[in-house]
Amino acid sequence: MRIFLRLVLIILFSFAVSARAADQTIVLKAARMFDGKSKALVQNGVVIVQGDKIVDVGSNLSVPDGARLIDLGDATLSPAFMDAHTHLTLDYSGDYNQRRLHELDLNVSEQAIRATLYARATVEAGFTTVRDLDSRFVASREFVDVALRNSINKGVIVGPRMLVATKGIGATGGHFDPTSGFRDFLFGRFEVKNGADVIKAAVSGGVLSLADEVDTPQLTPAEMAALVDESHRLRKKVAVHCHGDQAAREAIDAGVDSIEHGSFMKPATITLMKSKGTFLTPTLMATEWIMSKLDNYPPALQAKAKAAAAARSEMFRNAVKIGVKISFGTDAAVFPHGQNAREFKLMVDLGMTPIDALKSATANDAELLGLSQKLGTLEKGKLADIIAMPGDPTADITATERASFVMKEGKIIRNGPPIVQTAAESTEATDIAAPVD
Repeated sequence: MRIFLRLVLIILFSFAVSARAADQTIVLKAARMFDGKSKALVQNGVVIVQGDKIVDVGSNLSVPDGARLIDLGDATLSPAFMDAHTHLTLDYSGDYNQRRLHELDLNVSEQAIRATLYARATVEAGFTTVRDLDSRFVASREFVDVALRNSINKGVIVGPRMLVATKGIGATGGHFDPTSGFRDFLFGRFEVKNGADVIKAAVSGGVLSLADEVDTPQLTPAEMAALVDESHRLRKKVAVHCHGDQAAREAIDAGVDSIEHGSFMKPATITLMKSKGTFLTPTLMATEWIMSKLDNYPPALQAKAKAAAAARSEMFRNAVKIGVKISFGTDAAVFPHGQNAREFKLMVDLGMTPIDALKSATANDAELLGLSQKLGTLEKGKLADIIAMPGDPTADITATERASFVMKEGKIIRNGPPIVQTAAESTEATDIAAPVD
């Protein structure tokens, strides 16, 4: 009986300690703060966190009694970043031909284990929320993205909050068809049933697929309209892979929520986007990586990559000038996971202001992902997803690449050097999957 009572007391004590830890007030302090909505940084920023929520935020706030103070010094506090276009279960950054050979004997369980490293590298880079737009394996029906999302939500592994698309929808023999014709899922698509948070479709060709042209339409306007209508009926947003101008125009008319890539879009199409409120997720980093490793790809893909790269810069400058909604998304997996923040400099170099670039990865992404009530800005009552980066990112946007502090829902993921490598070299073998973009 005494042993039983001791066990009960130990359990009750453990619960009490856990409750106190959960209720502990943490005060984050830094020389500057970006709140996700203002046009300039706030000096002497302070964010007060209790449990998983922000309870106060401002300049020169006093530290409550008993609170734990974390003074981050000459740094900038910010809402944690989001990436609206990733493939966390995959890695396309190695040799293209080698990957296609290895995919014949892909062990999907091994790939799932590797995905936990990609997830950790991403969250440690300051990205606590991602939209994962398509997770496909040639020889498997498994939904690794759903399993990864659920494991993160349950605290089994460390990673970003995920909105997943499961398997992308596309034309037979098109950009999303790795076998150029035959696939098990040809008859019947069950994305929502299988756990999709967002619907992804390919409405034009892509760069990293062998059987199509990069900018030609792959769905008819009627097919796009039906896709959007049914997805919105089920309260799911629609993101479309699209490089071509005609396909983009038809997709925007159909009511899609975001155009992913948009390389060849003309000013008239971008103007239509603005009038419809459609988001552009430019994924500049994917093109940048492919062009820097061009010899890793077959000649046919090199030609498509060069054409997309030649068009995308003017397209992005026009999008900034016209004022279309721009959401931050990188196509991580085309390049090594954890390097997502390199997208910021590419955006700024092409004419976007540093503040607007920061907003694209915070408030803008929160709006696109339907998470504005919980995330995207530093405000009282929102989830405590917070990062800090050294110096002033409005003076040097590359500060975003050196996040030194990451908090997700009030829990400190890191305060100092990252635990997981952010480059592809952390795994020697080439990761295998079907083409993405």
